[in-house]
Amino acid sequence: MTSVPIAGLMAERWSPRAYDESAAVTPEQVRALLEAARWAPSFGNTQPARYLVGVRGTPAFDAILATLNSGNRAWAHRASLLLIGVMVTTNEKGEVPYAEYGLGLASENLVLQAVELGLVAHQMAGFSPGAVSAAFSLPSDAVPKVAIAVGSPAAPDVLAEDWRIEREKAERARIPLDEFAFSDQWGKPAL
Repeated sequence: MTSVPIAGLMAERWSPRAYDESAAVTPEQVRALLEAARWAPSFGNTQPARYLVGVRGTPAFDAILATLNSGNRAWAHRASLLLIGVMVTTNEKGEVPYAEYGLGLASENLVLQAVELGLVAHQMAGFSPGAVSAAFSLPSDAVPKVAIAVGSPAAPDVLAEDWRIEREKAERARIPLDEFAFSDQWGKPAL
């Protein structure tokens, strides 16, 4: 629960693991997700974010799924779309400053666009960057940083393990605002 109302897209965003494996994303939805990511801010307009895109039923989806750890594969195979967020660390001017931050901003835009489209998204660190680099022949300056599952939500009972079902049903929680924002000195609440 937020302490004051916030924008609906942010209030509605969550990261479920229960996906409807019969649902599909349309090419227009995929384009909207990627456009939202493409228009994210970046340091000096360096635009370091890139995405590997796998729609369920394609070789790219299978290749991305194979790079996920077993815990994530156990549920992510039901998603309609799997992506890998990649940061490009160099351009024609040299090293790209804040490339990871730029990819983070782009990925948040993508996730919020999913909410706008009535979809859900779950970002994952549990994957093998080396396997992604090999499977997709990435150049050395392209670093995989995040996997993202996108699709339509399903009832939690599609998940195989009880602990996952309980996590799906748990209320979203964040640390209190007075532990989040400080003023004058560390630990002194700003509000």
